[in-house]
Amino acid sequence: MKMFADDTKIWTMVDKTEDSKTLQADLNKLVRWSEIWLLKFNVEKCKVMHIGHCHPTKYFMSIDQVQHPLAEVTEEKDLGILVTSDLKPSMQCAHAAKKAMSILGLIRRTFKNIDVCDFRILFNCYVRPHLEYCVQVWSPHLIKDIQCLEKVQERATKLVRGMKNLSYSERLSKLKLYSLERRRLRGDLIEVYKIMTGKEGVNCQQFFQQARDCYGLRGHSLKLFVNRSRLNCRKFFFSQRSVGEWNRLPQEVVDAPSVNVFKNRLDNFWTDVSI
Repeated sequence: MKMFADDTKIWTMVDKTEDSKTLQADLNKLVRWSEIWLLKFNVEKCKVMHIGHCHPTKYFMSIDQVQHPLAEVTEEKDLGILVTSDLKPSMQCAHAAKKAMSILGLIRRTFKNIDVCDFRILFNCYVRPHLEYCVQVWSPHLIKDIQCLEKVQERATKLVRGMKNLSYSERLSKLKLYSLERRRLRGDLIEVYKIMTGKEGVNCQQFFQQARDCYGLRGHSLKLFVNRSRLNCRKFFFSQRSVGEWNRLPQEVVDAPSVNVFKNRLDNFWTDVSI
């Protein structure tokens, strides 16, 4: 079970239909707890999502001695992120791009003359957050999804005075910006650094397995073991996709004493190798 504020999720592995009895028993315990503490659940907001199996399972919650069946869904917004039963980020990418585009249209109608300083304030404060909110969870790997997000920043940079006729790469260079794809990679590495150095406050073993006997041959002292993945949803998950890039960093970057120093050293390293 995981809880955040008033949001609660429970799950279990269901290899056969009988395994659903474990989850139903947990639901019954939650209902009894809510009755004791006079904090009843809203059954209409309680839903079931099947991930990776198609067994004919049904779940119920008994409220006021009435058994209510829980609705089955294939997509649901969880803490601001659209989660689908196939764990693909396409819908979240489209939703984030649409929301960012609407804000971009509002900026275009409101400000007729935008210089570089104005652009950085407006884009960083009002547009980029929609494209990068909790992106470690739903970072896209399909070209169509990557381009869907990148198109927002590409269109945004055209709003800057005198840059409309330049290519996208030239506009990024003049504005001293990374592409959104590069920013997502940078964000992954920053998150790995915080987890591996204990600055995130989570158990690093939940995400990574440190490689053995690698330091002194090539790489750095915090190299990670590369796990094999059969499915794309696992292959492109945060703890998998970031390992290769993390292992390629030099020792002086991962030895950074703080997050800001790590960011600066990472940017300098990328500049030197022209990634």
